[in-house]
Amino acid sequence: MLPSSARVRSVVVSVLVALAFTVAPVAIVSAAAAQPVGVAVAGDPLLPPADSSSPAPGDELVPPAPVAVPNQTVQAPGVSSSLPTSVPGWLGLVLLVVVSLVLTAVAFTTLAWMLHAWRTPEHLEATRFRRIRRTDQPLPRFTLLVPARHEEAVLGRTLDRLAASEYDDLEVIAIIGHDDPGTEAVARAAAERHPDRVRVVIDHSVPKNKPKALNTALAEATGDVVGVFDAEDEVHVGLLPHIAGRFAETGADVVQGGVQLMNLQTSWWSLRNVLEYYFWFRSRLHFHAGARFIPLGGNTVFVRTDLLREIDGWDAECLAEDCELGVRLSTRGAVVAVAYDPELVTREETPGDLTALIKQRTRWAQGFLQVLRKGVWRQLPTRRQRLLAWYTLAMPFLQAFTGLMIPVSVAVMLFAKVPTGIALITFLPLVPTLVTLAVEAAGLGEFSRAYDVRVRLRDYVRLLLGTFPYQLMLAAASVRAVIREARGDGSWEKTTHTGAHREEQPVELKAAA
Repeated sequence: MLPSSARVRSVVVSVLVALAFTVAPVAIVSAAAAQPVGVAVAGDPLLPPADSSSPAPGDELVPPAPVAVPNQTVQAPGVSSSLPTSVPGWLGLVLLVVVSLVLTAVAFTTLAWMLHAWRTPEHLEATRFRRIRRTDQPLPRFTLLVPARHEEAVLGRTLDRLAASEYDDLEVIAIIGHDDPGTEAVARAAAERHPDRVRVVIDHSVPKNKPKALNTALAEATGDVVGVFDAEDEVHVGLLPHIAGRFAETGADVVQGGVQLMNLQTSWWSLRNVLEYYFWFRSRLHFHAGARFIPLGGNTVFVRTDLLREIDGWDAECLAEDCELGVRLSTRGAVVAVAYDPELVTREETPGDLTALIKQRTRWAQGFLQVLRKGVWRQLPTRRQRLLAWYTLAMPFLQAFTGLMIPVSVAVMLFAKVPTGIALITFLPLVPTLVTLAVEAAGLGEFSRAYDVRVRLRDYVRLLLGTFPYQLMLAAASVRAVIREARGDGSWEKTTHTGAHREEQPVELKAAA
């Protein structure tokens, strides 16, 4: 459903309010810093009271005694009206200005990409799957790969849902490690329930990780298109007909479907995690597809099998194998179609605790760093694509740095001895930050309507209060990723799943119209 004009107005009002609350303190501090105390104005208590009577004839006018006026101005704490006189002082000011402007640019760029899908109602509608039309073209056969390691609690339900797909021509391959008998038992039980659709492939690679498991199964895939799902995924039974339709109508080499975390009430940070996925898959990936450079998602992604084999599958040593695959395909000019429809998204859960979230984000950030260091993105044909690639692959670190620098900017504004103009510049990153908060609040409302999830006032409070702690978490994960990469530690830290995103409902759901 398209956002109504009333919703659009609410977003505009929220943005204006955020701007007002941002600019007002700056204006107040600026005015206070510029108001001199020693200027003679009417009613100034430092001046003697004016005598309104006229002097008598013949009286001599005697000038009043001079009044001692302090030679000072009211300034904000830490604000100086003088410029530094030393080279280190000037270098410090220049660095402060550059960092503040860069952080502001990064924040505004991120904000613009968050809103890419909402530029017009037509753009928003174009991000969804189109209604399935009859076609004379042969429909592809799908091979769906489901790597699973120690996923006994969630794998059986996932395989049942995939087997219940309304699409006729498909096979589901559960990829299980040779040292994981518990998960293998669950997978083989599902294969017995669905012998015509589900089979099990054993991965003997050591050490084990997701890309190695995927490559093991790729050799046995019989489909024209390979799709990837995670062991905990809640996949809509009507998804595959829409994916096939997207391939047919666009001629794409890759189709990226939507993925959405659902359990926003679980913890203080789960709400922000949910909104990250919402804006990333709802808007950001559509921008990347249009720019012909895209870091693909880790699941609900579909690639033509011949192309996937031509490029030798996934990078077995990369911790962000999905991103790396997208970068390589982008350098080859592959056409990627992206679609996000709330009725058809693959539903997932946030990590179970903060430690698991930090480990997950560490793996992603280190994977992005590996792809950046690998340098395949330099083979992109245009300078604009290469700049976007560099910017995107470095984004986890830039975002974390932005979060850390916001309180630093405020502290400099209030306590550091810097000229007034420089102090105001350090306050600039707060402008896009507060605007982003307003957009996130509007996005939370859109999410609640799209998924029929009740959002309370306390959730908006959690969104606000969790902003800085969440950025600190991202910063900690990024620092940890850099340390692990410097040490050469590429071990896979797996995220445990419990099925917190799942509802108690039968597998045979009605497909979207």
